[in-house]
Amino acid sequence: MKPNVLLIMVDQMRADCLSMLNHPVVDTPNLDQLARNGALFNNAYAATPSCVPARASVLTGMSQTSTKRVGYEDKVDWNYENTMPGEFAKAGYHTQCVGKMHVYPTRNLCGFHNVILHDGYMHYNRFKHTTKSVESFEQTDDYLNWLRDKAGSNVDLTDLGLDCNSSTVTRPWALPEELHPTNWVTTQSIDFLRRRDPTKPFFLKMSYVRPHPPFDPPEAFYSMYRDLDLPEPPIGNWAKEEDSTNAGLNPVTSEGIVPKRRLERAQAAYYALITHIDHQIGRFLMAMQEYGVYDNTVILFVSDHGELLGDHNLYRKTLPYEGSAKVPLILADPGNCLGLNKNTQIDKVAELRDIMPTLLDVANIEIPSSVEGDSLLSLWKNENTNWRDYIHGEHEHGVKSYHYITNGREKYIWFSQTGEEQFFDLVGDPKELTNKIEDPNYEKQVKVRRDQLILELVGREEGYTDGKELFAGRPVKPTLE
Repeated sequence: MKPNVLLIMVDQMRADCLSMLNHPVVDTPNLDQLARNGALFNNAYAATPSCVPARASVLTGMSQTSTKRVGYEDKVDWNYENTMPGEFAKAGYHTQCVGKMHVYPTRNLCGFHNVILHDGYMHYNRFKHTTKSVESFEQTDDYLNWLRDKAGSNVDLTDLGLDCNSSTVTRPWALPEELHPTNWVTTQSIDFLRRRDPTKPFFLKMSYVRPHPPFDPPEAFYSMYRDLDLPEPPIGNWAKEEDSTNAGLNPVTSEGIVPKRRLERAQAAYYALITHIDHQIGRFLMAMQEYGVYDNTVILFVSDHGELLGDHNLYRKTLPYEGSAKVPLILADPGNCLGLNKNTQIDKVAELRDIMPTLLDVANIEIPSSVEGDSLLSLWKNENTNWRDYIHGEHEHGVKSYHYITNGREKYIWFSQTGEEQFFDLVGDPKELTNKIEDPNYEKQVKVRRDQLILELVGREEGYTDGKELFAGRPVKPTLE
């Protein structure tokens, strides 16, 4: 029988928050062990670092220009011909998703045989004055109904007073830990091991909403970090250091000067949510051993994007900086199904669109011609000597809309509305503290990356370039025609 495939996806986890990478405080023992049992990709990125476009690339293996999602927009139909779970299902796999999908319509299976759904607090189906009853949160969300059955009909996700984008405000989870949405994803996934078809291999996606806000870790995990000396966020010499409008006081701020203790509590809660997920992954790995599937399952762990967490006085995601755009990506083979060297770290640049072809390759399933990513197995096998030199990323973000080019060693950013440029030497300056765009020592590298961006943008409907130079100020939108 072919190997089982487990995709563990988290939401808004920074790439550097692994103890294996010597983070000064975060403890991730189970993720560390997954990396020891496989390959850790040190330069993995979300080309379009917010939930909707990032997850579209994971689902389809396509770039943002092919999914048409170059920004964040809800309520746009997901009607892709080829999807990762669909290809697994056609190949005879029993397919299941537990947790976050963030697609539309909300209950769209997108190729899975079944979805047990919790997308988190989704504004478009929580706002009762604009939502049809068939699309309401109560109708579509499985976790909320489960929670009310366990804890009472009046319980809601907003009881803690935290918005789904509360970027700097936190408080511990108030109910028993087993009722937390992180535990729920694990519990439901263990139940799938009981209910799965034993005559077929399985493709299971465990999709955790955390460490995306609200920052609501169980007290046992919050207490692990609350009193530690936490690292101060890096502030580049290019960063905005004034906050004349007090934007940092907004609980859902994306930039500004946040009161020091509030920021420290947010950091502690964010790290606590990651360790909580890590422990729940450990719980599921033990269940896999109990059900006898651990040794014939290949596991991929990834986040859809990162979290700035105060870097350069910025918060949340969307922007092209390392805290936001870079993601953890681990491919583990605990039972040695693939026969490859373990405890390996790979520095070639990877992107979320590589996940679908990688996992199809693991299962020896034909990769559809629509897929634009590449299998990471070729890097792990050290077979691909012609791997891509860079990835192109972008995001519609109002006046801060941008495009970026990176290979994991350097990064060029062009803000499409203002024409501002940035260039970072990520080897010598991994925290992006110094913008080298005016440094004559980097003039050649800047031109190479700018020319690569021009090539990527030729023919785009926005009219960003004539093939020779970049044009700032062109109208942008989150979804291409």
